[in-house]
Amino acid sequence: MTCEPSSPPPLQVHRRSAERLRNLCCANRGTFIKVGQHLGALDYLLPEEYTSTLKVLHSRAPQSSMEEIQQVIREDLGKELSDLFVSFDEKPQGAASLAQVHKAVLHDGRTVAVKVQHPKVQTQSSKDIVVMEVLLNMVHWLFPDFAFMWLVEEAKKNMPVELDFLNEGRNAEKVAAMLSHFPWLKVPKIHWDLSTRRILTMDFAEGGQVNDRDYMRRHSINVNEISQNLGKMYSEMIFVQGFVHCDPHPGNVLVRRCPNTKKTEIVLLDHGLYQILLPDFRLNYCRLWQSLIKGDLNGIERYSRRLGAGDLYPLFACVLTARSWTSVNAGIGNTPVTHSEDVEIRANAALYLPQISELLNRVPRQMLLLLKTNDLLRGIETTLQTRAAASSFINMSRCCTRAVARHKRSKAQSRARRLQITMSESLTLWQISLYELFLWVKGSTLGGWVGSLLSCLHYTH
Repeated sequence: MTCEPSSPPPLQVHRRSAERLRNLCCANRGTFIKVGQHLGALDYLLPEEYTSTLKVLHSRAPQSSMEEIQQVIREDLGKELSDLFVSFDEKPQGAASLAQVHKAVLHDGRTVAVKVQHPKVQTQSSKDIVVMEVLLNMVHWLFPDFAFMWLVEEAKKNMPVELDFLNEGRNAEKVAAMLSHFPWLKVPKIHWDLSTRRILTMDFAEGGQVNDRDYMRRHSINVNEISQNLGKMYSEMIFVQGFVHCDPHPGNVLVRRCPNTKKTEIVLLDHGLYQILLPDFRLNYCRLWQSLIKGDLNGIERYSRRLGAGDLYPLFACVLTARSWTSVNAGIGNTPVTHSEDVEIRANAALYLPQISELLNRVPRQMLLLLKTNDLLRGIETTLQTRAAASSFINMSRCCTRAVARHKRSKAQSRARRLQITMSESLTLWQISLYELFLWVKGSTLGGWVGSLLSCLHYTH
């Protein structure tokens, strides 16, 4: 009788493979780390062993030496560190795929953050993309169901944009002006005299990462308030403005309590990657989410098809929301997320990988960055334990209502029609606010008192 060696458990295989992939990304740096970061956000698609292992690439990527950093500053700004700064911390605040950030003090006493691009990343990135393209083509040849060429296409398009730090500075100023009506949102001011295509200097912002629940507890920061404001910010960017920050991983979203006002603030960092949504795409996306929240299956099919999903619209709805088809049928605004549903989603992701691959190759390129953004935001909400909260759907509903009404007004031919649209918009927003008030009363102490009083009256009679 012969004994065959037993295979290692699947979890061990996943963990070992994930660690090898992480080490490969760290060894090759640059573009490979960028792709690894994206894979680390695909909680609904990849096993937990992969996502937890690759998530460290968001804040613990390989660092450049101090000599390399000084050389970049010398080449771009034409001066030595001592000529520009009173002090410059050698240990970076954080290292990412393309750059690392150092804390420094200017000669006028202001504290700044200096983001310095890793040397050679400009020239190396184009080579990395060619290597990835060859590798993915080889894998696709061996496994025809594996069709992830969209990863290379997106890297080709986005990498040159992300490597231009002057573009990042312009994006920061644009989003700060666009969302200036949110007093709790802070975007660090750019110091243009100390910025180039490879160096970006901005005001230094203190704070804890948005997924750090211990930090929030120590500083008496309300987790639900943070989650709600994050939802408001992204709903405004996606549905109303069509100008979307596409890299909201925890290292790029800080939370803090303002030392002067004692109010809670969100600090948004890293503005290198934004997606501009075309008006038709944005409106179809608005109407799709309205249908998903209500469980309007006809609307889900109609707007999914308009967004390129075709007959794969049920799968598209599940990928977009990371919810089961049962929850989508009922309306995701009406059904809480359960652990069993999360397990079902992960299991089905493995089963439907070829169809998911086909779907990602089929939808418009704008959708890919939005899916990545959704994945990252969903990861934050999961950590904060606020996922699928009613408040997030209320914010989305408000922004979708405003966006659709604005579009209708722009097409209206008469003043009377525009007034009618405005009145209808106001009524819908009022209904949403009334529902929000109902939920607040239901969850508050007052709601508990009213419930107890009604119970007592019921038993009395």
